[in-house]
Amino acid sequence: MKTTSLVSLCLAGVVGATAAVQESDYYEIISYPQSDDKNLKLEICSMAQLKNGNLMVGTRLGDIFVVENPLDPEKAKFKKFAHGLNHPLGLLEHGGAIYLAQRGELTRLRDTNGDMIADSYETVCDEWAISGNYHEFNFGPRLDHEGYMWVTLNKPFGREEYGRAPWRGYAVRIHPKTGEMQPMSAGLRSPAGVETAPWGDVFYTDNQGEWCNASKLAHLEFGDFHGHPHGLNPTREFVGKPFSEIPNPKSGTWMKDLKETVPQWKMPTLWFPYNKMGKSPSGMKWDQTQGKFGPFAGQLFVGDQHHSWIMRCSLEKVKGHWQGACFLFREGFQCGILRMAFGTDNSMFVGMSNAGWGSRGNKPWGLQRLKWTGKVPFEIREMKARPDGFLLTFTKPVSEASAENPENYSGTSYTYQLRSAYGGPEDDKKEIKVTRVAVAEDRMSVYLKLEELRAGYVHELHLKDFVATDGTEILHKAAYYTLVNIPD
Repeated sequence: MKTTSLVSLCLAGVVGATAAVQESDYYEIISYPQSDDKNLKLEICSMAQLKNGNLMVGTRLGDIFVVENPLDPEKAKFKKFAHGLNHPLGLLEHGGAIYLAQRGELTRLRDTNGDMIADSYETVCDEWAISGNYHEFNFGPRLDHEGYMWVTLNKPFGREEYGRAPWRGYAVRIHPKTGEMQPMSAGLRSPAGVETAPWGDVFYTDNQGEWCNASKLAHLEFGDFHGHPHGLNPTREFVGKPFSEIPNPKSGTWMKDLKETVPQWKMPTLWFPYNKMGKSPSGMKWDQTQGKFGPFAGQLFVGDQHHSWIMRCSLEKVKGHWQGACFLFREGFQCGILRMAFGTDNSMFVGMSNAGWGSRGNKPWGLQRLKWTGKVPFEIREMKARPDGFLLTFTKPVSEASAENPENYSGTSYTYQLRSAYGGPEDDKKEIKVTRVAVAEDRMSVYLKLEELRAGYVHELHLKDFVATDGTEILHKAAYYTLVNIPD
C-alpha cells in the first residue's frame, strides 16, 4: 500500500508546494578579481557607462579609469584616464567630454588625441566654496532636460555644522558652456546621490543625521527647502529674497506640519526607515531596460553604502507630489555601494568602497555586476495609495488563500520630527488595521482597505504566509510607503 506523508498532503493544494527562494535565484552577483597591482585601489565612488561600450570609474583617491571589456571579469582591463582629482563623486559623458564634480569645482575632461588619456582639464564652475571640513563632498553632475547640470553640495560635519563656506547644503545647476551657477534648493544635509528621472525631474538621496531624522529620497525643484537650516545665511538670496525673511524651522516640529511655518519646506518622496532600509543611501539608477533586467521596468534602484545592498522604489504622483514605496531588492555585495550604472547588456555595474566609514561585506572596495538570471521572483511590484487604503500589484498571480486572509497583513504607521539631534525615532506609531481585502480576478493585484490612513506618515506593511499560484514563496515580505498625500 502506498503511503503519503503529512507534509506531502499539506503541500498538495491548489497552490502547489511552497518553494524556498533566495535572491541569488533571480539576480546573480558577478565579482571582478582584485588587481595584482597594489597601487590600484578601486575605491569606486563614481561610474558611467560610456557610449563606446567601455565603463568609466572614478576612485576616492582621485583617479579615473576606463574599463575595457567590462562585461568579462577575466578580460577587463583598467586604463588610467585622469589623476590628481579631489573626491570625484560623479561622472557624466556629455558632448564628447567627461564632466565630474570634485570637491572644489565642476570639471570637464577631454581626450583630444584618442589615446584614452585625458589631456585637457577645464574648470567649468567653482562658484561654491570649501572651508577644509572633510565632509564637504559634492555629488553629480546630472543633466536635466533643459541642458543644465545639477550638483548637490554636502554640509560640513562635526563642530562646523553651520560651516564657513557659502552654498553648502544646496542643490545647484550649472550651464555646461558658460559655467553660470544657479542655486535651486536648500536644506540638504549629505546628498550622496543625484539623478534625473526618465521624464526629466531631478531627485536626490540624503543621509540621516542632524536635522534629517531619517534618510530619504526627495524631488528637487527651484525654491524648495529640505530641512537643514545651517545654510540659511541671510547674506545669500534664495527665490529672490533674503533668507532672513524665511522662518527657520523649530527643532521638534513634526515634518508633516513644517510647511505651516516654513512654506518652502518640501516633504520627501520616500523615507528609508533607519536600519530596515539601510543607513546611508547613495547612488541611484532608473531601470530603462524595458524588462531586460527583470520585472521592474521603469522603477528606481537605490544603493546603500553601509548595508551594502540595493533597494527598489516605485513612485507615483499624488496631488502634485511624488511619493511611493521602497522595498529591499538585493543584498550581499562585498562592500558599501556608492554608484551603479547599467551596462550595454542591461546588467548593473556596482561600484563600492567603505571609504573609512565602514560597511557590511568582506572587502574594503571593489567592482561587481548584478545580472538577472531570467527567472521572475514573486514580489510586490508596486504599492499605490488609494483614498482608503493601498493597492498591491505583484510580479506573479497570488494565491487567493494567501491574499484573502486579513491576518496575513500587519504593520505600523509612523512619522518623524525635524530635530537638531543626529537622527530620530519612528514617532507617533500606530498599528495598521486591514478591514477588507479584495483580490483581482487575474490575481495580479490585491486591494487593502485600512481602518485609517495618515497623511505624512510612513505605512510599513508586512506580509505573512504569502505564495504565488505556482507555489513560489514571496521573496521580500516588507514594503514601506511614504504617504505624503492621500488621493481623492
